[in-house]
Amino acid sequence: MNILCISDIHLSESRPAVTELFFTFLKREARRADALYILGDLFDAWIGDDDCSQLANDVRSNLSALTDAGTKLFLQHGNRDFLIGQKFLSYIKASLLEDYHILEYGKLRLLLTHGDLLCTDDVHYQRFRKKVRKPFNRWCLLRLPLFLRQRLADSWRSQSMYANAKKSVDIMDVNLGAVVSVMENSDASILVHGHTHIPGRHRVDDSGKERIVLGEWNSYGSVLSLCEASWTLSEITL
Repeated sequence: MNILCISDIHLSESRPAVTELFFTFLKREARRADALYILGDLFDAWIGDDDCSQLANDVRSNLSALTDAGTKLFLQHGNRDFLIGQKFLSYIKASLLEDYHILEYGKLRLLLTHGDLLCTDDVHYQRFRKKVRKPFNRWCLLRLPLFLRQRLADSWRSQSMYANAKKSVDIMDVNLGAVVSVMENSDASILVHGHTHIPGRHRVDDSGKERIVLGEWNSYGSVLSLCEASWTLSEITL
């Protein structure tokens, strides 16, 4: 079984080259896989399943074509697209994963997550995340007119960029203690996440546990491939 994991594609009308790369990946590498796991931030901002923009419609069509071709699709919410709902998921025939998901693959036990929950040193973000993810607040957000949600998303994005520019790299990175804790609690040998955008492979402790970071999509795409009980973190281009 061949499984692919990606994260932080950040699809946006302002980044057409990334959209082209992603659609090519879906028609090429993803079509040959048994399953594709998207670990959050598929979109740079998702304001609700009633988004009828050209980009949203094109993404629906391409992901639906992938699942129609036989590839199973799984999604996690990221910090930019936590408003993805059942209507969107049903259209593309995808399953929504919890914030932490265990994937058994041969002898490997992988823990999949977007990664923002591991950035526990960023106290202000964690407070904001907890607030906007509350069911009542999500319900209220989705009942605002579409244009107001768009303005709100733009405002949050601007505020986030401004705040992040003032934060140290250590604050915005994952907390090692949080990493060790979630891996121990889930008995996982490998943790896979995105969010921090810098792809890499990190040793967690002396027992052989590892942390694999998926990169953000820009001029290339970052893809983790699981095949025959082994894994490869690679870059793809057009």
